[in-house]
Amino acid sequence: MRTKGTARPPPPVASAQSRFRALDAYRAGREWSRYEGTAQRDLFRKLRERFLDRHAVPTRWVLDLGSGPGRFTARLGTGPEVRRVAADLSREMLAELGERWPRDRDAPSVPARVRADALEPPFLAAAFDAVAALGNLVGFAEDESERALDALTGLVAPGGRLLLEVAPGSGERSRYLHRLPASAVARLFRSAPSLIAGRIAREGFDREPRRKTTPGRFARIDVPALRARLGARGFEVLETVAVAPALGADPNRLAAVHRDEKSWSNLLAVEEALGRSADRWPDAAAVLVAATRRGTGGSPPKSEG
Repeated sequence: MRTKGTARPPPPVASAQSRFRALDAYRAGREWSRYEGTAQRDLFRKLRERFLDRHAVPTRWVLDLGSGPGRFTARLGTGPEVRRVAADLSREMLAELGERWPRDRDAPSVPARVRADALEPPFLAAAFDAVAALGNLVGFAEDESERALDALTGLVAPGGRLLLEVAPGSGERSRYLHRLPASAVARLFRSAPSLIAGRIAREGFDREPRRKTTPGRFARIDVPALRARLGARGFEVLETVAVAPALGADPNRLAAVHRDEKSWSNLLAVEEALGRSADRWPDAAAVLVAATRRGTGGSPPKSEG
């Protein structure tokens, strides 16, 4: 019994697994729409798509672990024989994937959908030619991030690709761009990307304030440590890029750039050039990592039941 003056204990924090398992249809739809509708959302989506396209090698079997509604699943793997598998804790997310999947003649076939926990994926080791875990899956494993990374890396066949997204910090924005009016920023990005990137890098970046979240919501992943952890598991890192360090946190200036096709194209190139600098990784709201497992070979995935 609580006595007068005794502070009420804070409510328990639900684990990420229980939150994702309980998602309803509304939340599944929201997850899809968070990558469309504004210039900022378009930027976040486009940079991820370009990253996946750079690493979409010919494959036989591809796994999108923690696929959600499958926003990026179709971009994983290439070639006429590619077989895609989408695995997620949420039934509603997998149902949304089926509803959202393109149905035109040239669209790839709907992936096999498996309800599964990323900590205990129901597939044999080294079963996939490519494994993707976007949306900060490793961070959402919280205290079991090492176990999640073991599970992910163990599913990649020798010579296969691993594509990860992690969330090290709260984000950054360019000091130089932030002091210019939106119209001037739009005009600036009609210039050569290398010139813009150099000016942005010289003036530096301001860290975005961290949003207040419930403790234990997800683990922040240190990128250099992650790269070392991958190396210890037999992987070679191919690319590491922070997502949108320059204008990602500045929706008003982004909207002005978005209206000019040449400026928008140059912005994408600038964001990627800046994002590959190791200095941009610690405070990034999202970092994408591509790695390959040393060796050759591969085999089709088999469910363990």
